[in-house]
Amino acid sequence: MLLEYIQAALRRAKYEILPDDGSYYGEIPECAGVYANAETLEECREELREVLEEWVLFRVYKNLPLPTIDGIELLVKEVA
Repeated sequence: MLLEYIQAALRRAKYEILPDDGSYYGEIPECAGVYANAETLEECREELREVLEEWVLFRVYKNLPLPTIDGIELLVKEVA
C-alpha cells in the first residue's frame, strides 16, 4: 500500500525548467512542502521521490493526516 501511494503521488508531480539557471523544479501539489530542484530532470525526479518518502514517514511518525491520492488513503491505526 505504501509503495502504491508513493507511486500515485509521483504521477501527480509537476515539473518545470527554471528560467534563471535552467535547472529543473518539481513538486507534488497535494503534498504541501514536497518539492525538489536539480540540474537534470532525472535527478529532480529522484530527489522528489526521496523528499516524498521522508515527508510520508514524518507525517506518520507525528500522526498527521496524509492526503488521499488516486483513491489511496494511508491510515495509521492504533494496535492494542
